[in-house]
Amino acid sequence: MQTVKETNKEEIVSINSLVEDFSYDIEYSYDAGIGLNEKTIDYICDVKNDPDWIRDFRKRALRIFLQKPLPVHWASKELEKIDFDKIRYYLAYNKAPQRSWDDVPEEVKKTFERLGIPEQERKFLAGVEAQFDSESAYSNIKESLSKQGVIFVGSTEGLHKYPEIFRKWFAKVIPPADNKFAALNSAVFSGGSFIYVPPGVKVQQPLQAYFRINAESFGQFERTLIIADEGSEVTYMEGCTAPRFETSTLHSAVVELVAMPGAKIQYITVQNWSSNVFNLVTKRAIAMEEAEVRWLDCNIGSRLTMKYPGVVLKGRKARGEVLSIALANSGQHQDTGAKMYHAADETTSNIISKSISIGSGRASYRGLVSMPNHLKNCKNNTECDALLINSSSRTDTYPAITVIGNKNATQHEASVSKISAEQLFYMQQRGLPEDEAMSLSVNGFINELVREFPMEYSVELKRLIDLEMEGSVG
Repeated sequence: MQTVKETNKEEIVSINSLVEDFSYDIEYSYDAGIGLNEKTIDYICDVKNDPDWIRDFRKRALRIFLQKPLPVHWASKELEKIDFDKIRYYLAYNKAPQRSWDDVPEEVKKTFERLGIPEQERKFLAGVEAQFDSESAYSNIKESLSKQGVIFVGSTEGLHKYPEIFRKWFAKVIPPADNKFAALNSAVFSGGSFIYVPPGVKVQQPLQAYFRINAESFGQFERTLIIADEGSEVTYMEGCTAPRFETSTLHSAVVELVAMPGAKIQYITVQNWSSNVFNLVTKRAIAMEEAEVRWLDCNIGSRLTMKYPGVVLKGRKARGEVLSIALANSGQHQDTGAKMYHAADETTSNIISKSISIGSGRASYRGLVSMPNHLKNCKNNTECDALLINSSSRTDTYPAITVIGNKNATQHEASVSKISAEQLFYMQQRGLPEDEAMSLSVNGFINELVREFPMEYSVELKRLIDLEMEGSVG
């Protein structure tokens, strides 16, 4: 995977919380109103010109969502604070993305320019998609990749232009009945990416999407489907931000990955949601024979995050990996983890989780590893490390590992630690202020995972950590 050249360091997109905390008054062309019912679904379908099978799919999903209770096992008290009747489920300035940055509407363009991601600054990417509230404002892919048959468009364009590919896998990895929030997304999904990489094509540069929430009392429900055909390779990066509002904002995405035999998919997420966002996301992949799926996941900000990227290791010698970083500041709960379902012989999975709790923040690891009795020569490694910054910080670990029979191997390691007073003293004696010494220690704690991210994101991760650490001393 290629990364940005040394000379481009100053062009890296800035995703710190200070830069992102702004919004613009937008006169939306399409607004489904407040609340969720069948009329909301019909409005979305009419605006998007959905085929009948999608309209039926959405309405079935709505019934599932209304029937399913909120999860009661964890974070239920926080989830009860979501008022689904006060959320706007579809807002769009324009329903069709532009291919040229110059053609993006001025009101929307200035948002992304202020965030630092105009198209001309992202030439090291193979393709870019920028979503503003419910729809993509800009979508483009390099012509050389298009000629190789690579598809990179929004989900709506994908289901309209490539139905034979899209429909085959849509909602097959994550059906609406999977959980309440997957059902909600299935009912009102809009935006997100559809990617198809033909057999043998290796996309050398990353594809990137940036999801921006601008409106208050709004829900963003993008749906992403990535299919890497046999022997192909692709890296996808996404960034997520929203301004700070007094009212709650809901982000409930669904991501489905399909890695065909010998294919490789790497999915990188850096989220920096504001503290009023409920971030409730379902991510899952299927890995066929000798395929490989890697999730690199960084969760910063939000009021509550519930996200557990998973891989179904369906083919022999398939490999799955989740590397995750979570940082919870005061008033925040990062409930994150991973799920690995071994479903074929000689499959391998690796989970490495690092969490940091600051102030009264709470970080939880929630994992699942499953190896049935009929399988042999399967391996799993799980490592969960937590760092507590203050005496009021909290961390929890909830691993569920089920290995039946004696033909497979798994290992689990967990640790909880606090910042070393000796280490801080050592750095302060050499002239570093206490907050800088604290920040350096935290970055050292996650450095092993940060190195796995592309340079343009690893630099930002360290910058975000520095911002979050400000005021944490004491």
